[in-house]
Amino acid sequence: MLRSLLAPALRWTPGSACQVCAAWQPHAICADCQTHHAPARHRCRCCAAPLAGLDEHCPACLLRPPTFERAFAALDYAYPWDGLVTRFKFGGACELASPLAAQMAVALRRATVGSGCPSPQVLLPVPLSDARQRERGYNQAWELARRVGPALGVATQARWVERVLDTPHQTGLDREARLHNLRGAFAVTAAGRTGLPGCSVAILDDVMTTGATAQALAATLRRAGAAHVQVWVLARTMRDDAAP
Repeated sequence: MLRSLLAPALRWTPGSACQVCAAWQPHAICADCQTHHAPARHRCRCCAAPLAGLDEHCPACLLRPPTFERAFAALDYAYPWDGLVTRFKFGGACELASPLAAQMAVALRRATVGSGCPSPQVLLPVPLSDARQRERGYNQAWELARRVGPALGVATQARWVERVLDTPHQTGLDREARLHNLRGAFAVTAAGRTGLPGCSVAILDDVMTTGATAQALAATLRRAGAAHVQVWVLARTMRDDAAP
């Protein structure tokens, strides 16, 4: 089942090296690496941070629940995915969008079944500012969303929300600094003001570290009338202090 879901999106060229183990085979990431490096993980129901015990929520979410109801993460932000995501996000390797999105779709389908969380009606990729998108050449969240949405049967909208502030890079900032950095960064467009009231949505992003981006965007969507907001991310950091 896993191979059949992943195979169409994972074709690289007829015969290529796996991007992880370099084994010569037909896919961008070989099936052995997909299985070996993507174990099922018990996660916080709110922020998707990995949990060692059987608790359903991490201490941070119990103390301060996020503005979104639920988060799902496909992978840990650890080897080999951290390197692949970095190349995809900052290194211009847009060709990695298809294999990473395929891995994400399989994991999300497995995680959301029986979760009790309503299926989103619309998938919203986290937007980039115009300046950041020109710098990178593409929005990595959109490249994932436009592949994950059809795979899971969820409509995708790239024009309901926009990033109106070109905030500095978040790398190295703690949660409070990130939240301050993102204040007023997002705005709902005219199309979003029409579509969001009463709508169940999922925010899609590549990586969740502190959850500040998802928190700020979810608050913006709530103010525009979104009924339910969940978060889908490709990878979640494993930092002990990660919190929404």
